[in-house]
Amino acid sequence: MGIISTEPNMQDYQYSYDNDRLEIPEYFNFGFDVVDKWAQDRTKMALVSVDSSGNHSQYHTFWDLKVLSDKYANSMKSQGVRKGDRIFIMLPRIPEWYVVMIGLLKLGAIPMPGTTLLTAKDIEYRITQAEASMAITDLENSDKVNAAAGGCPTLNSLIVVGGERQGWVSFGNQIEQASRVLEGVDPTRSDDPLLIYFTSGTVGYPKMVVHTQASCAIGHTLTAKYWHDLKATDLMWTLSDTGWAKAAYGKLFGQWSIGSAVMQHDARGRFDAQMTLRMIEQYGVTSFCAPPTAYRMMVLEDLSLYDFRNLRHCTGAGEPLNPEVMKQWEDGSGLQIYDGYGQTETVLLVGNFRCNEIKPGSMGKPVPGFEVNIVDDEGNEVPDGEEGQIAVKVKPVRPVGLFKEYWRNPEAMEASFNGDWYFTGDKAYKDADGYFWFVGRADDVIISAGYRIGPFEVESALIEHPAVAESAVVASPDELRGEVVKAFVILAPGYVPSDELVENLQSHVRSTTAPYKYPRLVQFVKELPKTVSGKIRRIELREMEFNKNQAD
Repeated sequence: MGIISTEPNMQDYQYSYDNDRLEIPEYFNFGFDVVDKWAQDRTKMALVSVDSSGNHSQYHTFWDLKVLSDKYANSMKSQGVRKGDRIFIMLPRIPEWYVVMIGLLKLGAIPMPGTTLLTAKDIEYRITQAEASMAITDLENSDKVNAAAGGCPTLNSLIVVGGERQGWVSFGNQIEQASRVLEGVDPTRSDDPLLIYFTSGTVGYPKMVVHTQASCAIGHTLTAKYWHDLKATDLMWTLSDTGWAKAAYGKLFGQWSIGSAVMQHDARGRFDAQMTLRMIEQYGVTSFCAPPTAYRMMVLEDLSLYDFRNLRHCTGAGEPLNPEVMKQWEDGSGLQIYDGYGQTETVLLVGNFRCNEIKPGSMGKPVPGFEVNIVDDEGNEVPDGEEGQIAVKVKPVRPVGLFKEYWRNPEAMEASFNGDWYFTGDKAYKDADGYFWFVGRADDVIISAGYRIGPFEVESALIEHPAVAESAVVASPDELRGEVVKAFVILAPGYVPSDELVENLQSHVRSTTAPYKYPRLVQFVKELPKTVSGKIRRIELREMEFNKNQAD
């Protein structure tokens, strides 16, 4: 990948925060203005795609992707796809996902990426809500899309990748027959819709989040430049599935805007920590981003067995990262993890950057271009150290990296925007140094005997115990205290459930946090319910607890 500079892109946080602003042109198209721009150097690497075994790879230059995406755009045009059409895409981590995405973006069509974990019911909901006209998936997942199609009156075309199916159009045939000269495409403005993501659905049904060319394709430039600290010589690997909003953060927009190559692994099934560590070494990954769950599993391995000499930067996202895991990763790899915070609705909002001290467990400081603060329910800023809601200032100037709207959901828009602020729905506090500390989703907070307890702090205390691989903490109803803290715990290898272990964990938390925060109830489980984006669905555990209580 060439000589890697070790100097951080952000040299002085305050200077960058005060001065760094993104220039937004009137017209912009990520496919033409980024992919095709880099394609002028026909040798510049864009994509390393590794098969499910982790041993075989394909390499694509930007020129390769320009040619393939032009051909696919022509194929879509011939099928009647036009600017503004919604297209549902559900593909695994394979090169075709990039070809489809860029081809559609060049036309100004609006991709709706979905993870392959979606069920037929999920697919039907997304297609009908967005009135999508086309669905693109691979042969392995085509049964689910086929099952959903009957309930989708606007769906008029089905595309299959990696094989053929009766009644479906073959992606391979499309590419083979299409012209490589793309002409007659309507230009896209920076404020035109770029894509639609559906929210994780931690609370209620998923909402349709519309991002524009500017809010996502340009906005993520700062995510990549400052949080991922990327150079044009880097190879970045973000573990995200293609259907998660995290793919926009780490697999496409900001990375290619900077000129970095990206790697993807066609992982199927459960996360394999050993394979992941081996691939970081084998392919010379220089920048790595993973969710907390992955790091928690990797630090259970013997990290001394792996060569991290090419790896220079690590980031974590999805949920806050526990300080103990950060320490274990640094001890084993020699690298710190730079945690960050953002949403499907935004680019990175708050992050840890190389020029700043890391306070383990903190989300970091606001990203340049965003005024982020902690406010009460009326939108008033609260004092340092006081818990409130994370909010983004939207007046007088709306920041570039904020979504356009919850499409066709005025109620959600009204609930999320209050006066000068966009309310994220997440609770946190800010310390005297300007660092943000995550507490939980607004409705995750536990109120026990008048005390307000954030689940993350308890989970962080639990993960420090060698017996705990992962945990989720929720409120459980209690006649005396109103609510008590309950912990659902996945044990690390070599440990078995016992009353003694419960007492041991409780004692550990009491000695690590304020004593009133300890879990009065502990339940050992094999797995935790998670959204399709890998976030723990505390709401599901909480509802289970309250429903059980009512039944009793």
